[in-house]
Amino acid sequence: MKLNPGYYTEKQLKKIGFNTIGSNVLISKNCTFIEVKNIAIGNNVRIDGNVTFAVSEGYIKIGSFVHIGNTCHINGTGGVEIEDYATISQGVRIYSASDDFSGESHTNPTLPSSVRNLHIGKVVLEKFSLIGSGCVIMPSVIISEGAAVGALSLVKHSLDSWTLYGGVPAKRIKSRSKNLLKLSLPN
Repeated sequence: MKLNPGYYTEKQLKKIGFNTIGSNVLISKNCTFIEVKNIAIGNNVRIDGNVTFAVSEGYIKIGSFVHIGNTCHINGTGGVEIEDYATISQGVRIYSASDDFSGESHTNPTLPSSVRNLHIGKVVLEKFSLIGSGCVIMPSVIISEGAAVGALSLVKHSLDSWTLYGGVPAKRIKSRSKNLLKLSLPN
């Protein structure tokens, strides 16, 4: 029994059919991609095991120097943009579409859209943003540059830059240092 499925080779990744795929990209072989043609990936990206990318409609754009931890789920229906140097820890859920739970409409994706009320909106993780383990990010949210979200938080509204957030729902905790910007980074 093989416990580590390994990563795709660069040659294998080029054959999969991504919209674009950069160099030095590591993607675990047990990830799930729905409509890979709607996914663009930059350079120096690592995507760990059991990550699901659901993009039957919309798109997912991943910048360079991005890490996505294992067991994440990213729904690209309304569009998801993950900018350079962003980090997504394990078990994060990013939804760019969500059903209406009020009871005024159905929530079952097997039913026609005429009886459903989806909230659809692009999610953006700007440069240097950090999402802790187990977080849930809802549609129409911008995680501004350098913002960080503590583990197990629920993000329903856009977050200010260089600020630490946490909780359910996520609230401002304190400012975040910008010292990391002084560190030399590869191009």
